[in-house]
Amino acid sequence: MKKVMNMVNAINDALDIKLKEDRNVIVYGEDVGVEGGVFRVTEGLQKKYGVERVFDSPLAESAIAGTAVGMSIAGLKPVIEMQFSGFANPAFNQIVSHVSRMRNRSRGKYTSDMVIRMPYGGGINALEHHSESIEAIWAHIPGLKVVIPSTPHDAKGLMIAAIESPDPVFFMEPKRIYRAIKQEVDEEKFSIPIGKAKVIQKGTDITVVAYGAMIREVQKAAVLAKKDNISIEIIDLRTIYPIDRDTIVESVKKTGRLLTVHEAIKTFGVGAEISSTVIEEAFLYLEAPPKRVTGYDVIVPLPKGEHHFIISPERIYYEILRTVKY
Repeated sequence: MKKVMNMVNAINDALDIKLKEDRNVIVYGEDVGVEGGVFRVTEGLQKKYGVERVFDSPLAESAIAGTAVGMSIAGLKPVIEMQFSGFANPAFNQIVSHVSRMRNRSRGKYTSDMVIRMPYGGGINALEHHSESIEAIWAHIPGLKVVIPSTPHDAKGLMIAAIESPDPVFFMEPKRIYRAIKQEVDEEKFSIPIGKAKVIQKGTDITVVAYGAMIREVQKAAVLAKKDNISIEIIDLRTIYPIDRDTIVESVKKTGRLLTVHEAIKTFGVGAEISSTVIEEAFLYLEAPPKRVTGYDVIVPLPKGEHHFIISPERIYYEILRTVKY
């Protein structure tokens, strides 16, 4: 059976399934219990599973992550929420020093197999700590997996996979599309492998790699490019780390061109890693230099200026055209 869901519904459904299936799963964070979180992603779960398994934490991100380390070592499976991605900064010490290193430190005896959820990205006229895209920072830390869904279907399948992962997973939720996309999603349990990208549109002229909220903007740009008879292959990365290098390289070997799109700033971003991979593994197939469409190297502007930062389909289309005509 399928049910029409948005991303909020899909993540809630995944949490519901795992809470019911595994009594070791617990969900907590700031306001996630009684209120169901700022965006109501965990709404109704406390009422269904009780305050011992779904509960509110103090406003202390370092304590949220730190207690989850002990809980995971003791055999629980914490799914913790950082209310916004910028609020994860106070927990950086716990995540880098303990969460990511526990398996290595204990030579495999223990692992901090938790899920760290957080809304991220701009586009909703929020303040700068609510609008950052710092996925590349977390992906740079050995021991962490970083997942970013772009659709309700993927959000459910990837969340279930994240909870079942033996490693800690950063699950970054693009809040700009929390309720912007609806689709039919299986009501039953299913999972999507972490580390596997998806080719969502086949093409022959250029490979465009994106993830999260940018997938929708790339699809709009592809419509604009149709009038120029440009055939675009679109890859939804889905997992920032581990990155699916094989799918990207094989696509570029076919198209000969690469464009990466991400909302995060340009310097040291995911697009640079993808471009480097393609240069190393498919250089002789390239017909144009790899290009990037990204956020600017500035702090996300306050609401009145945010539209200057957010990537538009027209900007993506312009770079597609430039790369194809190189």
